[in-house]
Amino acid sequence: MPNSVKFNENYPDITKSNRLYEKAVELIPCVTQTLAKGPSQHIKGVAPKYLVRGKGSHVWDADGNEYLDYNMAIGPLSLGYAYDKVDEAIKAQLKDGITFSLMHPLEVEVAELISKIIPNAESIRYSKTGADVTSAAIRLARAYTGREKVLCCGYHGWHDWYISVTDRNKGIPEAVKDLTFTFNYNDIQSVIDSIDSETACVILEPFVFEEPKDNFLQKLRDVCYENGALLIFDEMWTGFRIALGGAQEYFGVNADLACFSKAVANGMPISILTGKKDIMQLLEKEVFFFTTFGGEALSLAAAKATINEIREKNVPAFLSRQGMKLKYGYNQIVNELGIDYSKCIGYDCRSIITFDQIKSGQNPLEMKSLVQQEMIKRGILWSGFHNMSFSHSDEDVEYTLKAYRDVLQILKEAVNKQDIKSFLKGEPVEPVFRKTSNFNTKPKQREKILDEVNNK
Repeated sequence: MPNSVKFNENYPDITKSNRLYEKAVELIPCVTQTLAKGPSQHIKGVAPKYLVRGKGSHVWDADGNEYLDYNMAIGPLSLGYAYDKVDEAIKAQLKDGITFSLMHPLEVEVAELISKIIPNAESIRYSKTGADVTSAAIRLARAYTGREKVLCCGYHGWHDWYISVTDRNKGIPEAVKDLTFTFNYNDIQSVIDSIDSETACVILEPFVFEEPKDNFLQKLRDVCYENGALLIFDEMWTGFRIALGGAQEYFGVNADLACFSKAVANGMPISILTGKKDIMQLLEKEVFFFTTFGGEALSLAAAKATINEIREKNVPAFLSRQGMKLKYGYNQIVNELGIDYSKCIGYDCRSIITFDQIKSGQNPLEMKSLVQQEMIKRGILWSGFHNMSFSHSDEDVEYTLKAYRDVLQILKEAVNKQDIKSFLKGEPVEPVFRKTSNFNTKPKQREKILDEVNNK
């Protein structure tokens, strides 16, 4: 019998998952379309590799094992799997068609809805992925300012302008790599030291897990204004989750452009670029940003239904309330067990479990793998995050905290023995990016570049 959401005597049987994986190895580079869903982020030999069904906060893998899910499709499921109101909207639209030869009224209806709830959303455009709209925002910023350089902080997708600062940057021209630089979150001086007259924009996730300190976002807004650079918020994670109007509403700081995806359509593929009309009007003639599927109607129907549900049910407040129980509950357990090398941090709607190598003397990825392994045995699909949804019930939270209490005692035993590896049933998880480059580097001004070229 497949495992379920309870304490199981055995680790789940993943025979069918492994058979699919063996075929994928031969056909699909990296075997996955989304890195965070792939086998490198889950303990090999224990974790399932393929999910086939979901409902609410629960999922079922290819072998029939059931799990309580805290990944929620890596963020998009703000309401939960197979959420009735959203699915009904998709089915109703499906009867009439998916993609058309002319524009669809939903393009206007969703734009009107967004303009009323997102601060500074004077103009709206759609696409399919987060990388689409962050890249469109960068192009707009360059067109509007007449400048080329970009300062970034956080993760912004797979396109050349951003991924050039990571160690997976093969295939990107050096000229492109020389145009993007990074800065430290909550370190306004690192921005001041990096920004110059050739900087088109500063793009960042308003927060990842760390809270902005000392009025950081407002100071960033001021520095951008003073230097003639645009401020862009990448709100893939914060939008429709921290507040209905995203981080701009929550922190009271307006960006020039803001990008959304994930939570807005409860799993359907859509991304949204919003911003000031005088910037966005460049999309009329000067800047090209068009896609065949930008106006695809099923995703727009899902977005309309999801946004209305988030607003009517005050979903951000629910995510915060349930997430707070998990975050504070976890921290209470580690304190009671005398575990000073792990804690839960972040905002209540989305938190992360951290592991301290110095205090524990053990590899953090191995500690994470052990916790993941034991949570999976107890029927919880876990990757170190609490990505909260409207479907995470009180019973889910209560069960999860009970599981944490059991699992953390196993972790404590392994750390006390200074031998995490002997507790692992498979290969540990791997890091996503090992390093970034150009970190905290002041952009070269155009005059200096010309001097260098002339002196060669």
